[in-house]
Amino acid sequence: MAKLSGKTAVVTGASKGIGAGIAREFAAQGAAVVVNYASDKQGAEKVVAEIKGKGGQAIAVQGDVAKLGDVKRIFAEAKQAFGRLDILVNNAGVYKFLPLDAVTEEEFHREFNINVLGLLLATQEAARQFGPEGGSVINIGSVASTINPPESVIYTATKHAVNGVTRVLAKELGPKKIRVNSINPGLVATEGTDAMGIVGSEAEKAMVGMTPLGRVGLPADISPAVVFLASDEAAWVTGETLAVSGGLR
Repeated sequence: MAKLSGKTAVVTGASKGIGAGIAREFAAQGAAVVVNYASDKQGAEKVVAEIKGKGGQAIAVQGDVAKLGDVKRIFAEAKQAFGRLDILVNNAGVYKFLPLDAVTEEEFHREFNINVLGLLLATQEAARQFGPEGGSVINIGSVASTINPPESVIYTATKHAVNGVTRVLAKELGPKKIRVNSINPGLVATEGTDAMGIVGSEAEKAMVGMTPLGRVGLPADISPAVVFLASDEAAWVTGETLAVSGGLR
């Protein structure tokens, strides 16, 4: 039997990259999936079409996770479409690498609003929507919170926050049978890293050189670990942060 058969999941920021890979794998494992996106409607609809083309269930729902009204609408549409909620993946995130001298208020709030506040608002609403049997929340962090790369001060701070939020909410929501865990990927080849010019760069070579398994990750390397944490196989796992990074730490 598929590991997520009969379950419904909301995956934020799922129009591309790691989020899209998670959405596809969830559907392959039997879940109905809400593919959330902020602006890339075409990308989200492509993911939905791929899932439906393989016999799965999915809908695309626009919404900015940093806005409470949008968050409430995302979950309302999920409930209307599929009747229940079992899993939340807080994948939506933004980043910009810049030296301390270039830090601005605007960039600080942009990254913290999406990476931290958005995670909190989505988890808050999911906790209200989960049934009496509880649910699973998986946060997508980053090994940036352990390797602390230069010129990533805002982004790394947000991912340290994700680690802390994961541990706090695991304790707070545990009595409601809600499990909260985090996946911390290493360098993963996505549309975002490609657009930043990381793929094929000296920075990529340096990261690969620090990675014991000797390569950049792919979204397909991340999604099986997320499926595990979302499934009943992880029924006694909460408050954990799992590095899926090829050994980079």
